[in-house]
Amino acid sequence: MSTQEELELRADLIRLVTSRLLDPLEILLPTADLDELHDQVHEDAKTWAEQLLGPNDVQAKFLAIRLIAVLHPGDTPFDPPEDWWATPLGRVAARRAGHPSRQHVSFGVAGAMLGITRQGVHDLVNRGKLERHPDGGVTVESIQIRLSQRRDT
Repeated sequence: MSTQEELELRADLIRLVTSRLLDPLEILLPTADLDELHDQVHEDAKTWAEQLLGPNDVQAKFLAIRLIAVLHPGDTPFDPPEDWWATPLGRVAARRAGHPSRQHVSFGVAGAMLGITRQGVHDLVNRGKLERHPDGGVTVESIQIRLSQRRDT
């Protein structure tokens, strides 16, 4: 049986793959029959969601990285806006892969990754629950540890 988190993640993945990959193909290839691809995306999104939320940390990390690379291509490293972290893919990416292009992030981004306020991040740093980075902000590793601990409880 699927959890609510898995259902939301699956729907988010279907939406992203459809809007970023299949819809442009339909525009470029208006006479192409893409029905099988749409069906395949629905099947694969279920598998991806299971893997991203499953017990294999390495598999989940590399899948998250692969999905981000394909769904958010560009000439520069992906540096998502703060609100991206509140999406189903953003939440699981934070936990499984961390930030796609940084070892440390600002307090604002850390808050977005954790789903808390900037003040909440300050409080966690002051209490030793998150690690301050020497160059400023918070280490992504400490954010991932915090997210894993919250999930385990």
